[in-house]
Amino acid sequence: MSPRERPPVLDGSGAVYQQIRRALARPIISGEWRPGVRIPSETELAGMFGASRMTVNKALTSLAEEGLIRRRRRHGSFVADRVPERSVLEIWDVGAEVARAGQTYLFDEISRRVGPADAGDADRLGVDPGAAIVEIVGVHRADGDPVQLERRLINLAAAPGAERCDFRQTAPGRWLLDTVAWTDAEHLIRAVNADAGTARLLAIGVRDACLLVERRTWNGRTPITWVELVNPGSARRLVGRFSPAGG
Repeated sequence: MSPRERPPVLDGSGAVYQQIRRALARPIISGEWRPGVRIPSETELAGMFGASRMTVNKALTSLAEEGLIRRRRRHGSFVADRVPERSVLEIWDVGAEVARAGQTYLFDEISRRVGPADAGDADRLGVDPGAAIVEIVGVHRADGDPVQLERRLINLAAAPGAERCDFRQTAPGRWLLDTVAWTDAEHLIRAVNADAGTARLLAIGVRDACLLVERRTWNGRTPITWVELVNPGSARRLVGRFSPAGG
């Protein structure tokens, strides 16, 4: 599918150049626009989006800095030959795991809070206190049964529009991977015992063993999200295979 066959549309959230960047990034990240596909010219994009060439240029420059496109003087812009990876480990894409098992997936949103980051939020996410964030708490379900508890903070400066998204079919993590380019991730994995609230939401016993995955992602120096994922210990395992460098 080429950009001209299905022109991207703006989402109406935030600065116009950011909307254009997201509109162009989505089909690149999803694989709809394959490596080497030519992006419409600045003039074409300006007409397509009703924006100035300066605004379009700013969006294209951002995409090039993220490694999603390459720009060739006098030739135009093209989808990069190797788009940066967006997924990390399958264990964290619960929706895909549930679908592979032939079950019906649902993200059951428990709460959503939009507002300024308090001191604790700011420390976890790596933003200044008072920064605009959305906090989402929800349970991933397979055929109605709880399989993972999620608490997530999203930096709205990095992912505008997240506060309005309906995450019932596309969970917050999947939406972010499909929408926002990231460059760095940090993971912490540890064993914990379920407290009363976690036990109730996951339908397990208090103090049952759980696997907790804590993750932060950035785009350059800009924090995107912090998330804490709690899985019943009996339902998850980690397997890694490695080879020596240069081997």
